[in-house]
Amino acid sequence: MAVGLDTPASAIRLLAALAEDGYSVESPFEHGDELMHALIAGGGHDPEFLTDEQLTAARLRLPVARYLEWYAELPQPLRAAIEDRWGPPPGEHYVDGDDFVIAGLERGNVLVAIQPPRGYGEDPIAIYHDPELPPTHHYLATYWWLDRAWGADAIVHLGKHGTLEWLPGKTLALSAACAPDAVLGDLPLVYPFVVNDPGEGVQAKRRAHAVIVDHLVPPMMRAETYDELAELEDLLDEYALLEVLDPGKLPGLAARIWSAIERANLQSDLGIKERPDDLGALVEHIDGYLCEIKDIQVKDGLHTLGLAPEGEQLRGLVAAIMRIGPGGVSGLRRAIGAAFGLDEPALVAAPGAAAPRRPQTLLERFPGPSAKAGDLVDRLEAAQAALLDALAERDWSTAAAAEVCAQVLGQREEGVERALRFAAGEVVLRLRRTSDEVDRVLDALRGRFVPAGPSGSPTRGRVDVLPTGRNFFSIDPRSLPSELAYETGRKLADALLDRHLEETSAYPRMVGLVVWGTSAIRTQGDDVAEVLALLGVRPRWNRESRRVTGIEVVPLEELGRPRIDVTVRISGFFRDAFPNLVRLMDDAVARVAELDEPPELNFVAAHAREEAERLAAELSAEAGWRRATTRVFGSKPGTYGAGLLQLVDSRDWREEGDIAGVYESWGGYAYGRGLDGEHAQEAMRACYARMEVAVKNVDSRENDILDSGDYFQFHGGMVATVRALAGREPRAYVGDSSDPSRVVTRELAEEARRVFRARVANPRWIASMIRHGYKGAAELSATVDYLFGWDATAGVAEDWMYEQVARRHLLDEDVSRFMARSNPWAARAIAERLLEAAERGLWAEPDDDTLAGIRQRYLQLEGELEEASA
Repeated sequence: MAVGLDTPASAIRLLAALAEDGYSVESPFEHGDELMHALIAGGGHDPEFLTDEQLTAARLRLPVARYLEWYAELPQPLRAAIEDRWGPPPGEHYVDGDDFVIAGLERGNVLVAIQPPRGYGEDPIAIYHDPELPPTHHYLATYWWLDRAWGADAIVHLGKHGTLEWLPGKTLALSAACAPDAVLGDLPLVYPFVVNDPGEGVQAKRRAHAVIVDHLVPPMMRAETYDELAELEDLLDEYALLEVLDPGKLPGLAARIWSAIERANLQSDLGIKERPDDLGALVEHIDGYLCEIKDIQVKDGLHTLGLAPEGEQLRGLVAAIMRIGPGGVSGLRRAIGAAFGLDEPALVAAPGAAAPRRPQTLLERFPGPSAKAGDLVDRLEAAQAALLDALAERDWSTAAAAEVCAQVLGQREEGVERALRFAAGEVVLRLRRTSDEVDRVLDALRGRFVPAGPSGSPTRGRVDVLPTGRNFFSIDPRSLPSELAYETGRKLADALLDRHLEETSAYPRMVGLVVWGTSAIRTQGDDVAEVLALLGVRPRWNRESRRVTGIEVVPLEELGRPRIDVTVRISGFFRDAFPNLVRLMDDAVARVAELDEPPELNFVAAHAREEAERLAAELSAEAGWRRATTRVFGSKPGTYGAGLLQLVDSRDWREEGDIAGVYESWGGYAYGRGLDGEHAQEAMRACYARMEVAVKNVDSRENDILDSGDYFQFHGGMVATVRALAGREPRAYVGDSSDPSRVVTRELAEEARRVFRARVANPRWIASMIRHGYKGAAELSATVDYLFGWDATAGVAEDWMYEQVARRHLLDEDVSRFMARSNPWAARAIAERLLEAAERGLWAEPDDDTLAGIRQRYLQLEGELEEASA
């Protein structure tokens, strides 16, 4: 599942480029749907629809006898692991008679193939206890056939989240007994990879000798309001007018506003259950919340390899990149605000507050409501859109910046003009070189040099990662966390503690924090910095190199609060790439645990002493103290992930204990000085049982918590495990540092509602997915899977969300026709997942008509797909 990339359309562009470059490419496809339907018709990897007839008719085959010759060359330990799990070769999967069957399409001297299944679908029981699942015989056979039988000179993996680089084995300097090396051998691998995910891309370099060719993030857009939310926004604007002109009509309007709130299911968002007596007191809060939702940046479709955004998509992406203020230039909307005497960050921070002032010149040129701060943000947004439209009409000429500013705003303003010149001369100029992506893939296939470049999130001010089409690198791990990252991490810690204090009037004694390697690279260590800040320590940096040389304890009188105990769940890539940061966090815990401070001011020391005393009867003092101060946990060495995506996909779980069991089994290994992945489920349980808060941070709006299964696996899994071990619900928070100048902490359920309203149920986003055919439909289906995964682990999906998904993603007539045409398998998957949610009681009280409609659609799809595969 390539994140953010229209894989079929990208494959077609790449095939066309290969043909133009002299490769023999026969029978090119017209569009992505045609390609995907041909792959599926040829016998894909879905055993539910793979027929005996398809297996028999398959042309691409590897004789088992040849496989056995190659298999005998594998090191004995790897053969033993494979046979222990999958039996002697050839196994049972994708074998027809004496041959392995390969899913793919030959087009001259180019082969388009589907990556073979990882194997968890064939052995769901392994999910519970075996994160080291070796590749199947068929997995090995497919890659070996490509290399040794078909004669491929190179492989191009399209899109991140392949499985090859995550197979078990050493973390780097792989040997012949490591699965990635055994599978790929010395076959060159070219890997187009999204520029904002350096962690997983670097992993492909480390463990699969990949040459990365980075690609652009999807275009972005402002969420805006729609349907019930737009109706409610209009009512609030009417309320503001009547409040001044005709207050006597307010009670009648208040009833209409409450009805609109109920239709939009906004009660949970607003923290109310029934209509308040004085609805007027609620209007400011509602207005602010809607302004916040509509101002969220969401994806406007998917990226296609080598295709630069144009028109509305280009302007939207430029606006997103220019929001924070890249390259030392002020954010464009911020500069426009300053031109009219407005503090844009302050307006964004309190959108429901009364407008501090109403600049007449702004309102004359961009008329509309202006009573609230959020209304003024809308006026600034309209001004920004007009400026970018005018600049686009002049073909993004830097020389036109002054003329555009004067024409659109009615005045010259150096800050605005500087931002426009930067947008035209840097951002757009770099985006127009997106065609480099395909050119660099061709260069890599020719054995030529692919230029190196940095990685990161363009919308977080990282214009230096553009143009794409480069072999990205990460950072010097010894420089993390940077001084700026420590400041952001300290803000994240303060925002988290402030939120907890506000809700409970107490500090949390134990916080669980999910830390990923990719985020560490993108932010230069925000998450690690938050861990240190919660503990009450700070890094020491070498003056000349700015590398971290150690830590120093912040005195309690300076800290002004207790030291918070922290348990960290690291990703497999973080473990591999940042052993120095693992040691830094472990050292920080050990240092704080040894401080002679009152237990009510040092929760780390209090817990460590209590745990060491409990362990005294079974362990030596040294071993007991080591376990009592263990706080960093992750996957078994050489393995990756949290196992819950596989569990949810298999549907092979019954209760919460199953989820917690898999989370423990996959993540119960301790890291730190002298540990190096020691099996430590008991130590993990002790920490998780104390956990009061579970946290995962987001650092960019290019991705959100319903974008990938990793979010619910790691964060939702943490919540479920605490609940299973402690018998209580931990507070689950999401820290948002997408704008480092305005760090916010939200409840997980609150963040889920925000993302759902801004993107998942947004007709504009759904329409943007429809533009991408088969892959767009797959994105719609994946989003439903991730919502379900969050609900299964953390219980954050509400009934109205399932209802909206059913109506908008499955039962809507236009979407239904699109799905039937482009990807009926995705529609069937959505229907199946919704029915599962109802059967498991996650969708507690589904509407009878809606449920009947889902069942009818499911049966219809089932019949159509069975008929098509017959």
